[in-house]
Amino acid sequence: MFTRNHGRALRMSLFLCLLCALLVVGAGYLWGARGMADRLAEGDPVRGSYQQDPERADRTASTVLDGMAREVPEPPVDGSAFGDSDPLVNWRSAGWQPSDPLEARPTAAEPAIGALFSPGPDGDPDHHCSAGVVDSPHGALVVTAAHCVHRGGFRTNLAFAPGYQDGVAPYGIWVPTRIDVDPRWSEDQDPDHDLAFLRMRRPGHPGQRLEDVTGARAIRFGPRAPLPARLVGYPNDAEQPLECRTTARAAGPAQLRLDCAGVPEGTSGGPVLTEEHVLIGVIGGRDGGGDDLTSYSSYFGDRARTLYERAAASS
Repeated sequence: MFTRNHGRALRMSLFLCLLCALLVVGAGYLWGARGMADRLAEGDPVRGSYQQDPERADRTASTVLDGMAREVPEPPVDGSAFGDSDPLVNWRSAGWQPSDPLEARPTAAEPAIGALFSPGPDGDPDHHCSAGVVDSPHGALVVTAAHCVHRGGFRTNLAFAPGYQDGVAPYGIWVPTRIDVDPRWSEDQDPDHDLAFLRMRRPGHPGQRLEDVTGARAIRFGPRAPLPARLVGYPNDAEQPLECRTTARAAGPAQLRLDCAGVPEGTSGGPVLTEEHVLIGVIGGRDGGGDDLTSYSSYFGDRARTLYERAAASS
């Protein structure tokens, strides 16, 4: 009788332990789902745009500066910061070669490339993606992957730290005033349209233009592959960017393929650059950006040009 009761009690204890574990996991999932839902907005899914609430954006910037990153006096931005003295500027004439071995490695931060933060209990690390400053008439446009800013709705807890490294945001913390994605992405997450543009402002610095502070990359539409390419992005578990020099090749009519090992999560949205640091893509597209050996970018064709022009003309 003792043995039978003991076994029954043991089974009951194991059942209760399993039940408690499931409840804890379920509660955590629900909390994360609620946290994510609280940080999403529908925006205009038909057009693929969202106007950010200024107060919410300011709170996001404050949260980042309260512990995730700190500002320092802005360093001078001279020509070398944009690659004017970089031997990779004229890649073909300078005898450009891919990385050897063909894998990503840490690199110094650059003013016009940075980490994209999303503070709060949304299931993501502090900085979950990467982004780059792209040349535009109003001088305040950032480009990234659509899946970095829209996942079941537009993220409302975004902040951009250009030139970020080791917890320092030397060019300030910037927040979106508007986000634009292709409606094909907002409707059904079409990987051929994994591209987004964000118009930015810096809280506490009215009138300051992002491009005047960091410089910007020119953008090229309709690039003809194959062509030399350099990937840059921030792993979500690292405090400095990494880079890889490879070759951009066509992967069907709507994707670029970039073979390089060691380009992890967090680099999504990071720029794909070709000669003279011209932007031809962002890490994203097929398979959410790729796998351990290959990255992708949605092709910058006519739809990408239309999206850029809409974002560049927005007020």
